[in-house]
Amino acid sequence: MGTALPPHELTQDAAVATARRLLAPTYPQFERLVPAFENAGVDRRYCVQPLEWFESDHGWADRGAAYKEGAKALFMQAADRAMRAAGITAPQVDTIVTVSSTGIATPTLEAQAHKEMGFRTDVHRVPVFGLGCAGGVTGLAIAQRLASAHPGQTILMVAVETCSLAFRRDRLSKADIIATVLFGDGAAAAVLRSDTADGAGRVQLGSGQEHLWPDTLPIMGWDVDESGLGVVFDRSIPPFVQENFREALLGMLRAADMSLDDVDRFVCHPGGTKVLEAIEATMDLRPGALDAERDTLRAAGNMSAPTALFVLDRVLQAGQGGQLALCALGPGFTAAMLPIQVGI
Repeated sequence: MGTALPPHELTQDAAVATARRLLAPTYPQFERLVPAFENAGVDRRYCVQPLEWFESDHGWADRGAAYKEGAKALFMQAADRAMRAAGITAPQVDTIVTVSSTGIATPTLEAQAHKEMGFRTDVHRVPVFGLGCAGGVTGLAIAQRLASAHPGQTILMVAVETCSLAFRRDRLSKADIIATVLFGDGAAAAVLRSDTADGAGRVQLGSGQEHLWPDTLPIMGWDVDESGLGVVFDRSIPPFVQENFREALLGMLRAADMSLDDVDRFVCHPGGTKVLEAIEATMDLRPGALDAERDTLRAAGNMSAPTALFVLDRVLQAGQGGQLALCALGPGFTAAMLPIQVGI
């Protein structure tokens, strides 16, 4: 695995001060939401643009240019670190799965980075858009299927998001403020290979599963208008998770020929402190059990798709072994789960 953060650090104190200066004059309820900054569990996050960039209004052209530059740089850094960790070089990659939902680039990011990275001219490209916060888990599951279907081939999966570029001064809602409280930018990558020769690896991925709840389209996603992307982030998410996530997860575990008792640790996307508390409650985990999730949220905020992979990397680096279940929630409204067996 490999992870990457952009160069511009934004502390939560600086975020609330800037948001107050920019948003409070036109959003009278702003002060009522200041406690959200203080209780979000975020100490800092990182942005592809400096703080001064957010002082001005931006349209599609500005946001698109910033996405292409910033997301490409993050893609290259995370991919390079993952390949170095795997002991391979770019020409050894057979397929690239690129997951991103916070900008549009055509040709897509792996093509933008193709020449500089040194990928082969016949490399297969699988760009995936629209998965949001579930993208890291689902993207890794897609890469696992490709690796399993083509033993001996090397799959590079990269999830990259530039959530900060969706900051809006012209479209103020509570969801926009909460996005300002939580979201940052980042990228995470993984190298996968399925070898018939021995099939033995310290980390082995199982079959990814998904559950989409009917009639939940308005819970999470993007509004698209003339200026850019506008966040859809419904206040019902934490109670919805507490009421519905357990049953969906049990169904996904069954589909993967597993049970709740098989899981040694859940590795979850930290959508926010309230979402983590809801997951712990519905899964009968002790309060605070999702400590790596909280540490990741505190250190880098919610980066959307890459965040679950940041947590997974932290859990693996801590020496966690046994059966893991990598989980995330995203637009749809959808739950994604990927079994991961870790040898000690």
